[in-house]
Amino acid sequence: MKKIALMFPGQGSQAVGMGKDIHEEYSDVRQLFKEADQVLNKNLSGLMFEGPKEELTETENAQPALLLSSIALHTLLLKEEIQPVMAVGHSLGEYSALVAAGSLSIEDALPLVATRGRLMEEAFPKGQGTMAAVLGLDEETIAASLAKVEGETVNIANLNCPGQVVISGSQAGVEQATSLLKEHGAKRVLPLNVSGPFHSKLMQPASEAFSHYLDEVKITDASIPVYANVSAKPVTDSGQIRELLIEQLYSPVRFEESIRHMLDEDVDAIVEVGNGKVLSGLVKKIDKRVKTFAVQDTASLQEFISWYKEEA
Repeated sequence: MKKIALMFPGQGSQAVGMGKDIHEEYSDVRQLFKEADQVLNKNLSGLMFEGPKEELTETENAQPALLLSSIALHTLLLKEEIQPVMAVGHSLGEYSALVAAGSLSIEDALPLVATRGRLMEEAFPKGQGTMAAVLGLDEETIAASLAKVEGETVNIANLNCPGQVVISGSQAGVEQATSLLKEHGAKRVLPLNVSGPFHSKLMQPASEAFSHYLDEVKITDASIPVYANVSAKPVTDSGQIRELLIEQLYSPVRFEESIRHMLDEDVDAIVEVGNGKVLSGLVKKIDKRVKTFAVQDTASLQEFISWYKEEA
């Protein structure tokens, strides 16, 4: 049997039309989407299929939409008896990974990530926080530059792949950091289209509020290792998972490190499950030899199933 790892995308991968193709094709998916709309008491599926884009992009909507599309695809993989040996998610995607690992139920996870999105939006005044991708510098050089920012908060937010690190903080802080990073040799510093300083210390108020909601949610031990964003290490223990989810809001996403640890386990492929191909692209930059799939619609699902079931 082939050894596969699953990875689940985070915010930014949403797009109008997501999930529509599999919704039309599979009755199981239609039932799952119907139940999700009832759990959230909103027409999330309609928003996913038809937009408007601005409303779908709002953190409170984007997060459950991405979770739902990922878990719908994972459900179809399970029907084909495709079982991963490990999983990882990028930021929000960690919740999809935990649902796939049986640690969280979809019924609990949907309202939980909608709440997470709302708290993230409320944690810092709108328009006063931002993020930027730094290309062409290593973590140490970036950290040294950020240490020179005066009077503002800016932190490393995502360690995505060699030469691509995301920073996050106040608008003024990120502008100050951009000048410093360019002086230190950054090829480019690209502002991201986000509504807040996610994965920075400015998210600590959100994490404190979020911990109270998380206390009400049942988390069980994971059936497979899930590589945590905060530590880049595999976790299965429910108590540890709970603690790491709280820290995750204001800590860097250690994606590159997680993938390198997963590759040490000799997996046959890493499969992105959910909308888009962002994570597959990052994995190729981490190690171009690794086999990747991006399962996001009926055609890509069937392509992966065919490869999985063919004789080695």
